[in-house]
Amino acid sequence: MSITARELATKLGVSPSAVSFALNDKPGVSTELKKRILVEAEKNGYDFSRIRKKEKKTGTLLFIVYKKSGAVVDDTPFFSKLSDGIKKKCAEDGFTARMEYLYKSDLTARSFEDISYSGCDGLLILGTEMESDDLLPFEELGIPLVLLDNSFIRMSSDAIVIDNVQGAYLATTHLMQKYRSQPGYLKSVYRINNFTERADGFYKAIRANGRSASKSIVHELSPSVDGAYEDMKVILQNKEPLARCYFADNDLIAIGAMKAVQESGRKIPDDVAIVGFDNLPISKVLDLSTVNVPVEYMGEQAAHRLIEYLENPGMPRTKTLISTDLVERYTS
Repeated sequence: MSITARELATKLGVSPSAVSFALNDKPGVSTELKKRILVEAEKNGYDFSRIRKKEKKTGTLLFIVYKKSGAVVDDTPFFSKLSDGIKKKCAEDGFTARMEYLYKSDLTARSFEDISYSGCDGLLILGTEMESDDLLPFEELGIPLVLLDNSFIRMSSDAIVIDNVQGAYLATTHLMQKYRSQPGYLKSVYRINNFTERADGFYKAIRANGRSASKSIVHELSPSVDGAYEDMKVILQNKEPLARCYFADNDLIAIGAMKAVQESGRKIPDDVAIVGFDNLPISKVLDLSTVNVPVEYMGEQAAHRLIEYLENPGMPRTKTLISTDLVERYTS
């Protein structure tokens, strides 16, 4: 007759939980004690078929790119790297990744029904352009989801986000230390959460260095190369006051502004220095100093967290901040 786990615990003078941990290969007991328990279990004919090793879950994750105001452009390196990270992690864990674009203007009740009956096990939503109310219908589907590139106070899902405040703070502090001058701000005209947080980081750095936020020169520019170029040309033509150096909300704004500044006869960085945000591949070509975001890693972590939750539904929900770092190049 085989010995039971409880009898094994009594025989060895250890707790039933210690025996359970050892037999199920879980942490909680020392290597030496685990070995003792397994040897004794084998010797006394313990029925190891009672242990049911949990099967690894597989399935399909639906990656939704939510588009609203046009701030999300699906052919940018940011988007492709994020997508690559998701696909990489899904492949490693035996999941299939599908992708779908959803435009707020086209969403209907039928759209959400289609998601419900799509057979996906979880949702990864690129929520760059979302507001809190935009996320709610997705959460009401009852499908586990992770929100990327945004988060809200009232949400019941995981979020994987860039530490925008930290990145902007690093860039602005760098400019102040290098030029001993109060940086200006090339601010996006689009009001999305990422840019709001970058503004917070910019002004935090200004105040932390004992300067008045109200004295910062701010130019509002379109968050694209062509748009920022045209907007900056108008500012220069109007002879508006210029700062010695600038933090820009993204690389596209920085590149457009640089082009206009150079065309006006000023030199970068001798007359005007600029730091961007995102570290797009073109920023390396143009020697643009910028804030680097590990975007592929961000996609991997989002997929990892969703898969982890699917395998352990009782896990608490979390918000993960992806740290940034400053890449110094010629422009600053």
